[in-house]
Amino acid sequence: MWRQAKWDEQLITEYKSTSNRVGVLIPTEKEIRENVEIKLPSKLKRAKQPELPQVSELEVIRHFIRLSQMSFGVDTGFMPLGSCTMKYNPKIEEKVSSLVSDYHPLQDFDTVQGILEMVYEMQSMLAEMTGMDQCSLQVPAGAAGELAGVLMIKKYHEDKNRRNRDEMLVADSAHGTNPASAAMGGYKVVYIRTNKEGLVDLDVLKEVTNEKTAGFMLTNPNTLGLFESEILEISKVLHSVDAKLYYDGANLNGILGVVRPGDMGFDIVHINLHKTFGVPHGGGGPGAGAICAKGEMVEYLPYPLVQKKDGKFTFDYVPSRSIGKIATFYGNIGNVARAYAYILGLGSKGLSMVGKMSTLATNYLISKLKDLRGLSLPFSDRPRKHEVVFSAKPLFNDTGVSANDIAKALIDRGFYAPTIYFPPNVEEALMIEPTETEPKEVLDSYAEAIRQIIDEAYKNPQAILNSPSKTAVSRIDQVIANHPSTVTPTYRVYRLRSEGKISHLK
Repeated sequence: MWRQAKWDEQLITEYKSTSNRVGVLIPTEKEIRENVEIKLPSKLKRAKQPELPQVSELEVIRHFIRLSQMSFGVDTGFMPLGSCTMKYNPKIEEKVSSLVSDYHPLQDFDTVQGILEMVYEMQSMLAEMTGMDQCSLQVPAGAAGELAGVLMIKKYHEDKNRRNRDEMLVADSAHGTNPASAAMGGYKVVYIRTNKEGLVDLDVLKEVTNEKTAGFMLTNPNTLGLFESEILEISKVLHSVDAKLYYDGANLNGILGVVRPGDMGFDIVHINLHKTFGVPHGGGGPGAGAICAKGEMVEYLPYPLVQKKDGKFTFDYVPSRSIGKIATFYGNIGNVARAYAYILGLGSKGLSMVGKMSTLATNYLISKLKDLRGLSLPFSDRPRKHEVVFSAKPLFNDTGVSANDIAKALIDRGFYAPTIYFPPNVEEALMIEPTETEPKEVLDSYAEAIRQIIDEAYKNPQAILNSPSKTAVSRIDQVIANHPSTVTPTYRVYRLRSEGKISHLK
């Protein structure tokens, strides 16, 4: 029986003690004055004592351990988190990332040759894995990688004096950031419909591709987990008008070590190191992107790139047509180090098993769930890659229990909720992404949990509608939880509201 710990834990800022307990001795103002030569102007000095919690080291430890017991993570249980590949991250990567944490980006190149060599090798390894010619690790996150790719395409057409190239094609099953990135780049977004097989409708693509088309943003396998079998024809259609084919690497995990985007005709690839290559991800970060290019598009990559010259590694390489920098300095080097350790740890044979085993796990799970009453597998019966999207529409029609309710009930059974209601072209969507890291017994348990939930939904739907009940926080009203008038972003806002000094947003 799974039951989450539930503590009546107060905020650490609410800990009050009459004995002035401390975990860390902070220098007094007198001590600071004696040791700091710079005389601060009075306007920069604090007018009153900071509102620090009065807690000992032991209290701090117990506070955060109790909070961790009320949380769920990949180290706690299975997280079938579609589109985010929340897979197990080997702990050795944390050790490796700490090796680069003490260095400053403005240090002289001679003092960080090891870090530069790591970046240089990552540029080469990622290019090899994606079938591209060159990679830049300067991009700090996935969506930033998309924007970098869009800006590269934009500058390419501007260099050709093609001011009329104002349309970016986007698959209707694309990640939501794709149309957002295209719009940020100044493009009109043109959606390409999915056909009955769950793939890009080639006839529609041919019809809308013309001299106004700048590029096509696509992921393969797509968000349904299906491999675009006509990708070579798709590439020909785009290249027939000199439009560029952009690869969203969010789903690279499903084909890693098996096929390469560059061999499919893609011109630009962005890679999420925080998905495919085992860098922890969640809650908005920290991520790390890489943007790779082929042929003439290499000259548009963001800089700097590491090059090796006369036996020394430097950041002097600036592509001739570069779009510039996407972020400050050189990217998230700590995450590059994590991914570097992941790649070296698996080696070429291990990496080739990532795509195969995640595909095997997905299709094993499909075999356990596809015949369940209440679920349907939309589009074709073709094997999926690293993820599958079921529809709970039949169950909803029969019982009123939705995909959202199934997700809540899974939490009650010790599993993290899968992505729901995505992609939008599947009603009552349940996106399940087991990845290659989960053992067969976990997949069996997960499938059995879904079967039990559906059985219960047909017998006593109210029991499922009341889930979760075994968690630290039971079911919440999602509108209230997300509405600006009720969100409390910081303790300072909470306190000021409590004192009546500020009010909720309307």
